[in-house]
Amino acid sequence: MFTKLRIGITAKLFAAIFSTCLLVVATMHLGVRLSFEHGFIDYIKKGNEQRLVMLSDALSDQYEQHGNWDFLRHNNKLVFQILHSLEQNPDASTHLPPHGWRTPFWVIDQQYHVMIGPRGPIPPEGTRRNITTSDGHIVGWVIGSPPERLTRSADINFEQQQKRTSWIIVGLTMLLAALVTWLMSRGLLAPVKRLVEGTHRLAAGDFSSRVQASSRDELGRLGQDFNRLAGTLEKNESMRRAFMADISHELRTPLAILRGELEAIQDSVRQLTPASIVSLQGEVATLTKLVDDVHQLSLSDEGALAYRKCKTDLVPLLEVVASNFTSRFSAHGLTLTLRLPEQAPLFGDPDRLMQLMTNLIENSLRYTDAGGGLTISVSSQPGQRTVQFEDTPPGITDEQRQQIFARFYRAESSRNRASGGSGLGLAICQNIVEAHDGSIMADHADAGGVKITVHLPYHDN
Repeated sequence: MFTKLRIGITAKLFAAIFSTCLLVVATMHLGVRLSFEHGFIDYIKKGNEQRLVMLSDALSDQYEQHGNWDFLRHNNKLVFQILHSLEQNPDASTHLPPHGWRTPFWVIDQQYHVMIGPRGPIPPEGTRRNITTSDGHIVGWVIGSPPERLTRSADINFEQQQKRTSWIIVGLTMLLAALVTWLMSRGLLAPVKRLVEGTHRLAAGDFSSRVQASSRDELGRLGQDFNRLAGTLEKNESMRRAFMADISHELRTPLAILRGELEAIQDSVRQLTPASIVSLQGEVATLTKLVDDVHQLSLSDEGALAYRKCKTDLVPLLEVVASNFTSRFSAHGLTLTLRLPEQAPLFGDPDRLMQLMTNLIENSLRYTDAGGGLTISVSSQPGQRTVQFEDTPPGITDEQRQQIFARFYRAESSRNRASGGSGLGLAICQNIVEAHDGSIMADHADAGGVKITVHLPYHDN
């Protein structure tokens, strides 16, 4: 069986560039050869035409001196002496090519009798120059054979030498083109090979894979995008593992409590009383809240939460949410203060915005010491609405401020889960704000607590 030959991209690129070089060099060589051959023939033809004119003028002078052609008939030596003298003492304005005639010529009289020339027939397409006396009578002609091809051995040798030289140049050019093409193909495809190797490692689960992306061209930008993709995948994988660890940790505690309570009742260590039932219901409520928060977070991560945006107003929304917390704040010895304008129109989902405010107020209620309070204010800037939640101590450190919106993070690890919640509320808040194209950040409050600032875009139209 024959194995199908697989040609790599390096070989394909080399073949494409090298074949293009071959085509260019071959075309140039053919063009130069044709130009040389035709140019050399034209060069010889022009020289012969100049000699025909000069010879006809010289023979005209000789004819007037002798009165007839008897001095010339079959006197080849005289003709070549005349040509030699013309080449030795040419007219200053006439530049003849060297080495004399390249083609046969004939001298005929007015009766068309051949006086000088080969025995062969006179070509009808040959170049003809009149031999004219001073009174204008034509007494003969000088006819030159058209130089369709080279006949002299010196010219043929020169042409062959030029051909050999041109082929040597072509060979050296192709070797140079092959070397340059090979180096170019390797250099151009080096980033592609790095991307291929990086992609293979990434597909195998090695999310730490990175490629060198130092160039500023399209391949460089592709390498940068690959590194960003690998970084995102690595971060998501780390978050997934941390999320699963946190979920198992959060579920383990209430389940252990439930199991211990039920085993104690089953072994008659504890009696099934209304108090024990309330305790069990409390752990079930903790589990239910955790599952609900995880579900809400997963929906908001996927963008699956239903957002029905419309023209709404932040002021009445805050007033409704704050009224639901008034009694609870009083029971904890806390104050809830609203600093709201008359109206703060906004385009958004009223239900999700109320969920956002509820989570932020709930977070402040859980973590603010008794005797303090929470102040909510709304302000407007060009193109956005700003909502601030400022509470009193305890505050957070700079390190905690960077992690406060992380999943399952609690600013005070000593708090139990009953008071501290699932640690997913602020993560859900961040997703809701980003779904409204806004931003949320945490900072130190002037009163010593935490200041949560929410920026929501708003356009008058």
